[in-house]
Amino acid sequence: MLAYRDSAVLASGFYRIKEGGVNLVVNIDEKKRIVDDLHERFIKSKVVILTDYNGLNVPKINDLRRRLLKVESEFKVAKNSLFKRAAQDTDAALIEDAFKGPTAVALSYDDPVASAKVLSEFAKEHPELEIQAGVLNGKVIGLSEIKALSVLPSREVLLGQLLSVINGVPTSLVTALSDIPRRFVNLLQAVKDQKEQQT
Repeated sequence: MLAYRDSAVLASGFYRIKEGGVNLVVNIDEKKRIVDDLHERFIKSKVVILTDYNGLNVPKINDLRRRLLKVESEFKVAKNSLFKRAAQDTDAALIEDAFKGPTAVALSYDDPVASAKVLSEFAKEHPELEIQAGVLNGKVIGLSEIKALSVLPSREVLLGQLLSVINGVPTSLVTALSDIPRRFVNLLQAVKDQKEQQT
């Protein structure tokens, strides 16, 4: 699990969200720190999903962030100019033209399917959240691909299915191999019976 304290969860990504608005960051050093931090996160993330969060209030944003943290993902809010600078030399640069309006990004460091699931489920509950575009393995994905990603089995489920197949193979192989001598004996018996009938 990502090592973030509850206090970090209660703040938006890089802005402190208060009832009635967003407390903007104006300090140049703080902006540079944010850009550097976001840049590192863009590099490490397996998928970046861009959203428009206009209309979501503070409790809803914090609820979404808690859900994403459970699947090793984050929800970051920043100015578009900071997102664009941070995206340089990362896969996120592929969607920098989409950084418009009230933008937030979901960053997944573990399972892209899990974060897409959380975002899609949350967007169904709260239509104010609009999923716009994303980047997965260096490829731009749209809303339809993100929705398709969200209905795939999670990595844990896929691993479980793979293990059951692997465990099933030796059992099937043993059964098939043990069946060969029985069939051979049956064949020999049939040949013997046929010869006895001919004589």
